[in-house]
Amino acid sequence: MAGNDWVNSYLEAILDVGQPLDDARPSLLLRERGRFTPSRYFVEEVITGYDETDLHKSWAKAVATRSTQERNTRLENMCWRIWNLARQKKQHEEKEAQRLAKRRLERERGRREATDDLSEDFSEGEKGDSLSELSTHGTKSRLPRINSAESMEIWANQQKGNKLYLVLISLHGLIRGENMELGRDSDTGGQVKYVVELARALASMPGVYRVDLLTRQVSSPDVDYSYGEPTEMLTPRDSENISDEMGESSGAYIVRIPFGPKDKYIPKELLWPHVAEFVDGAMNHIIQMSKVLGEQVGSSGKKPIWPCAIHGHYADAGDAAALLSGALNVPMILTGHSLGRDKLEQLLKQGRLSKEEINSTYKIMRRIEGEELSLDVAEMVITSTRQEIDEQWRLYDGFDPILERKLRARIKRNVSCYGRFMPRMVKIPPGMEFNHIIPHDGEMEDADGSEEHPTSRDPPIWAEIMRFFSNSRKPMILALARPDPKKNITTLVKAFGECRPLRELANLALIMGNRDGIDEMSSTSSSVLLSILKLVDKYDLYGHVAYPKHHKQSDVPDIYRLAAKSKGVFINPAFIEPFGLTLIEAAAYGLPMVATKNGGPVDIHRILDNGLLVDPHDQQSLSEALLKLVADKHLWAKCRQNGLKNIHQFSWPEHCKTYLSRITSFKPRHPQWQSDDDDGDADGDNSEPESPGDSFRDISLNLRFSFDGGSGNDSSMNQEVSSMDRKSKIEAAVLNWSKGKDSRKMGSLERSEVSSGKFPVVRRRKFIVVIALDFDGEKDTLPATRKILESVEKERADGSVGFILSTSLKISEITSFLVSGGLNPNDFDAFICNSGSDLYYSSLDSEDGPFVVDFYYHSHVEYRWGGEGLRKTLIRWASSVNEKGSENDEQIVTLAEHLSTDYCYTFSVKNPAAVPPVRELRKLLRIQALRCHVVYSQNGTRINVIPVLASRIQALRYLFVRWGIDLAKMVVFVGESGDTDYEGLLGGLHKSVVLEGVSCSASNALHSNRSYPLTDVISLESNNVVHVPLDSDVRDALKKLELLED
Repeated sequence: MAGNDWVNSYLEAILDVGQPLDDARPSLLLRERGRFTPSRYFVEEVITGYDETDLHKSWAKAVATRSTQERNTRLENMCWRIWNLARQKKQHEEKEAQRLAKRRLERERGRREATDDLSEDFSEGEKGDSLSELSTHGTKSRLPRINSAESMEIWANQQKGNKLYLVLISLHGLIRGENMELGRDSDTGGQVKYVVELARALASMPGVYRVDLLTRQVSSPDVDYSYGEPTEMLTPRDSENISDEMGESSGAYIVRIPFGPKDKYIPKELLWPHVAEFVDGAMNHIIQMSKVLGEQVGSSGKKPIWPCAIHGHYADAGDAAALLSGALNVPMILTGHSLGRDKLEQLLKQGRLSKEEINSTYKIMRRIEGEELSLDVAEMVITSTRQEIDEQWRLYDGFDPILERKLRARIKRNVSCYGRFMPRMVKIPPGMEFNHIIPHDGEMEDADGSEEHPTSRDPPIWAEIMRFFSNSRKPMILALARPDPKKNITTLVKAFGECRPLRELANLALIMGNRDGIDEMSSTSSSVLLSILKLVDKYDLYGHVAYPKHHKQSDVPDIYRLAAKSKGVFINPAFIEPFGLTLIEAAAYGLPMVATKNGGPVDIHRILDNGLLVDPHDQQSLSEALLKLVADKHLWAKCRQNGLKNIHQFSWPEHCKTYLSRITSFKPRHPQWQSDDDDGDADGDNSEPESPGDSFRDISLNLRFSFDGGSGNDSSMNQEVSSMDRKSKIEAAVLNWSKGKDSRKMGSLERSEVSSGKFPVVRRRKFIVVIALDFDGEKDTLPATRKILESVEKERADGSVGFILSTSLKISEITSFLVSGGLNPNDFDAFICNSGSDLYYSSLDSEDGPFVVDFYYHSHVEYRWGGEGLRKTLIRWASSVNEKGSENDEQIVTLAEHLSTDYCYTFSVKNPAAVPPVRELRKLLRIQALRCHVVYSQNGTRINVIPVLASRIQALRYLFVRWGIDLAKMVVFVGESGDTDYEGLLGGLHKSVVLEGVSCSASNALHSNRSYPLTDVISLESNNVVHVPLDSDVRDALKKLELLED
């Protein structure tokens, strides 16, 4: 087991067992009737469970035991357990090899099928693009770097006039602008510092008006009160360069959204069930801020200024950003920071935990699904290094470098990609603020006087470190990392301890976060720290190694200065380093580096050329590299000078310039009804309701979309919709209707009535009831629907409640359903159809038909819709399923043309048991770069494939964005189970009523193939969810949710 060198010590101790055990005396756990029985011991002690950390404790007890018999007994015990560890690791390795082989075949098959759909004749440029150029769909040449003040000024002048609004999201950890508690826990680390500095740097760039960093509001007695403040302004580092044109709400802000347990700070693994709640809260903030900025900037008609991008950091924030991107129809960016699939691969290789145990501990499968969804939606994925693209992102179904190259080449040639999309991978190294750092050309001993405070005394942290050293004038080797096994600090201490010349020439400073007591640390951190302390004692390194207990974030620059002053070296010996921001920080202070050759340091070294790269597993090469830099003063000076000369390439202005250049190249996306407003709205006439509770029935709907009431015959409708001329008239009529303007009569189908131009507020709804029950058939749905309608009959009569029907059915099927149940379409304000791909409103004009279609909703969700290319792939998939599973040439899966629409491909399933689970179909489509949302519905007898940003819950969010209907005033009725999109209906700010006894018979089969449990998606302890029996009074549930008064 790599990294577990103490196992060798176990084995050596076991070989040196001393005298044989005396059978007359009882031993520890190893004897039965005076004799050791290996089989029974193996079954009872080894198979029932083992813990590698417990082995470490057992070994410590064994070596400390004076009794030879007891010592040997303990070591024999451990021998069995170590053997079992090796055995299980081998089993994990075999399973992993099989999994990787299967994945490789799936990837090759998907790539081959996708290539077959693309053009066979590739241009020379398409064939010849190297893997190093796979990062973008744009031009081949890289964006020029800002390497002088003149070029920055030219670029800044080009950005004048822009008023960009940017939203960054980082959910976990404790985030504040000053005195960041980095290292407090595993969630409050480098990512926290990165997002804060990025927000601050972006806000100071030309053309950027406001930057919001959204995170979680934590009002817990366990943390500082500042984390509970709703808003915190990030003061700019260089206030002199702030433009005089900035407005009242300009700048960078930390905005804390309340979600999850109100009075508890929880780790990131437990945040997943609460992401939907954050999405709804963040959406409300963004909408309000967009309106405020529109008024401040004074744009035409005071239209809202929507974010030019929503940037998610890490998997949880990426998942939230994807949902917000769909709800608001704005571009999304992703930075992974640390990737779930890569972590899963590493943990499986270690062999300590099974996949099930890993998932239970780290929620790894939920995290991976969040990252896959982010790849589906993201316009751009920002990485720090090439290694992250080539070795980590390529592990995902949603990204294939080879297929990305083909798609990029076709985009360059303006050739169709047949509905296939791939996010742009862009390498933008993190930036750093250098304004407070002044490089020096002279000796470091003379540099103190030219710092910011030439007459100031030495910083207190210097004395805290120097007190450990017997000779403080020696060069200091500095390591700055938390006590984590993957940081490989123990190997560094061993290398230092076993290399006598290095000990004589240098001191070693280990800055390992903050701690009060070892017993209060996590088991992993305390184990690493204890190992380091034992190594210090073993090699008698007292007076040579410093390991202070506390330091502030503001002390870190002083620590770098101390190391540089002593002509020291900075070292990062981690097994794998995703980027290595500390290497850049150290270089800015004139410190040469020794770093791992695995990961980001390779790219950093290529640019800075300020040190040496080593194999972190090779203890000797590590000590030799350190000794070389410390002993060779000419090499040290050259590395220091190279670092200072090239460090500008990692500045925040450089990072932000590349970042903003990419964003401004995006195709603009924002709510279409905002962009389509003409000059007639400049007088301030707003098409939105004056109150969030306005009824859809109160809106004078001008366009009527007619259907044949009870027959369900769609032939006439299809003929009419297929006519481009009539469709354009319909869209024009809907446009006028949405603005509240008068429009002339256009015939029987498109006839519109004169509107008042303002939406009345006298019949506003106090709350909205959404019926989203998923039954096996209509006969089961009708009684429950009637019961819900009847439960609020009084409120229906006075118009204080509105109803929405949310289902997987097509609108024509809904018509048949309503007619067969004796229900009136006007009982409902809106209809969410086809699992969320279509949205209709009820009509008051029976002459022209019962429904009105919302075409703006289609433009809202059509992003990356695969169209005909997706349809062909699905038909090919259905054929393969039929070939594999049919015994009598029976068609198991068939395309239901009469049920499909422009944004929903529906397939009928005769034998659900013979169809692959929904996650397998999603995986197949992602591998082929087809971005969509697959929903198994109606007891598994129907498959709806809709746009990736469409769903029933996203349709409700659209109603909030479009009409201002308060999500907190919505109550969604669901069963105990339902379609495969069921889980999305239970989270968020809206209320949910779960009717016990209501479910589809195949629910277990539909959801059993989910790669993570339902508890990783929804919170079972939420106060917004109540469970009531179907035969009970529904009003009681509404009263419990405080929607009805007693």
